[in-house]
Amino acid sequence: MMMKMPWRRKSRSFHLQLQGAIGTLQSPFLFLFTNYCHSSTSTLEDARFLTNNFKSASFTRLHVAIASSNHVIHMNPLPSRVHFNRFLSALVKMKQYHTVLSMSKTIELLGISHDVYSLSILINCFCHLHLVDFGFSVFGKMLKFGLEPTTVTFTTLINGLCIESKIDKAVEFFDDMVARGYQPNVYTYNVIVNGLCKFGKTNVAIGLLKGMADRGCEPDVVTYSAIVDALCKDDLVGEALELFSQMRNKGISPNVITYTGLIHGVCKLGQKNQALALMNEMVEQNVLPNVYTFNVLIDALCKDGMVSEAQNTFNVMIQRGVEPDVITYTSLIDGLCISDQLKEALALLKEMVGRNISPDVFTFNILIDTLCKKGVVSIAQNIIKIMIQRGVEPDVVTYNSLMDGYCLCKQTDKARKLFDLMVTNEIADIFSYNILINGYCKCKMIDDAKELFDEMFHKGLVPNAVTYSTLIKGMFQAGRPQNAKELFKDMCFHGQQPNIVTFSIMIDGLCRQGDLDEALTLLKAMEKSQLKPNLVIYSSLINGMCKVGKINDAKELFSSLFEIGLQPDVYVYSAIMKGLCQQGLMDEAYKVFKDMEKVGCLPNNCCYNIIIQGFLKHEYLPKASELINEMVDKGFSADDTTTELVVHLSQNNDLILSKLRNRSEASKAVQ
Repeated sequence: MMMKMPWRRKSRSFHLQLQGAIGTLQSPFLFLFTNYCHSSTSTLEDARFLTNNFKSASFTRLHVAIASSNHVIHMNPLPSRVHFNRFLSALVKMKQYHTVLSMSKTIELLGISHDVYSLSILINCFCHLHLVDFGFSVFGKMLKFGLEPTTVTFTTLINGLCIESKIDKAVEFFDDMVARGYQPNVYTYNVIVNGLCKFGKTNVAIGLLKGMADRGCEPDVVTYSAIVDALCKDDLVGEALELFSQMRNKGISPNVITYTGLIHGVCKLGQKNQALALMNEMVEQNVLPNVYTFNVLIDALCKDGMVSEAQNTFNVMIQRGVEPDVITYTSLIDGLCISDQLKEALALLKEMVGRNISPDVFTFNILIDTLCKKGVVSIAQNIIKIMIQRGVEPDVVTYNSLMDGYCLCKQTDKARKLFDLMVTNEIADIFSYNILINGYCKCKMIDDAKELFDEMFHKGLVPNAVTYSTLIKGMFQAGRPQNAKELFKDMCFHGQQPNIVTFSIMIDGLCRQGDLDEALTLLKAMEKSQLKPNLVIYSSLINGMCKVGKINDAKELFSSLFEIGLQPDVYVYSAIMKGLCQQGLMDEAYKVFKDMEKVGCLPNNCCYNIIIQGFLKHEYLPKASELINEMVDKGFSADDTTTELVVHLSQNNDLILSKLRNRSEASKAVQ
């Protein structure tokens, strides 16, 4: 049983539909028909004109084409349909789809009958104008006239359905075409494969690719490229590379789309060296990378911190005559900002403007955000002025960055003024509130932060995990643990799922308050929510256990980390060492200290000070002296507590004291 297709459901006449599609379009040719006269012209002159102009129909300007048609429709006799079809094809190449529809109507009124080719041209125009249903009406007319559609006709309609995102209907019509005995060509396959890939049906596209050879149609570079690119976008890079090898084994040379898709895919997997190798191979195969290829690679290298490699790629791009665009420069500026090369980033902005490439809001926002995070708010303000002068409108991200800069510089009054302006202009978002709440908390203006938090509800904004976590931390730091607990309950009550950061803040806050039991209860709740505790949480718990004198529990928890496959970091080691030292278990503390290096976790300045202070407090002076020498030799310095203990207990050892003081002064000079 034949499938029901869209064109079978049409009942209105072709002429009515054509009129509806064209609407009130003014035909540049209709007046020619109205004033048409049967005056005779030179037959020889007409023949020359058809040969030199109309037959080839190689027009590049619409007014020339119209002038030529004006001459042709006054010929007596009129040219054949073939000549008119060539002319319509030329207009299609010029993308003058409305003009083609209008002229086709005029030609029909002149009494020149349609053929398959002319109707296929009409279908193509309707499809490009996103009027595929009218295309199917023309298709119905073709069948009614007893004209046999060609593969091109079917392919055009399939393409029209794909253009209008009707991919399921496109596949259905493709199957109908095959069922009617038509042989799809490689272009037909490419159209349907490209449509399937575009709409995430890559597996169906691969199925069609495998069946092409069985139907006597070999895939070409376009077929493979579409699927390779789609697989890479779906992060199926392994399958894409297999298809890439298959393609080359068949002697099909990859094109720029194939290589670019693969480069994009391997970059997403973090395989930058493979991406560079593909770029080199591409150049060796004389496949010229385009600006998009370079942009993909440059952006990936910059995001991975490989800025020098990105700059080298940029230089190659310039050498090969590929003009960089705003995306190229924005990626490089972002990379330079990430790698703390702000001066070079600003120089690149200047170079960009010098090349007449206008920075967009993303380019400016990257620089403004970096400047604000560096605390250079005055320069950020100047960049915003330049931004406005160049006609680029600052957005909420721009203002949020500036507000964050004010908060980092503890200029909360300026941050508040900017925030109020944003609220007045109705552009303040949840990030704006989070930034200012964080700024207030860091400046210990906890009541202002809470007031702003309450205001969010009145504005119809729902606080997120960041909002709650920031305020909870602020409450603990302000010595208001009860308010912090209430906020946590409020968070859960409003259906906001606490994340790892929220749990870390809560457990650390409770442990610092000595509420170890409550902290352990929260740990169990966290595990039930399928969140795995991180080293920050374990460090807080070990500190909390040691604080309340549960050293055995702390030792047991520390040992369990290895059992569950977690490698303690320097903070966890510091926590357990500090607890052991406080309990006078110096042999165990020293063993933990020495074990650090064995597992590749090198002691830092804090670790040395903890173990030295332990030995000094328990008057193990020779060991303390040995470790002080080791600490200083490794470039670390004593903190105030260590120095005071040395002064108090080692007055006879002026050499150690002198060494510590010299190291401390050198460290301050560097800072």
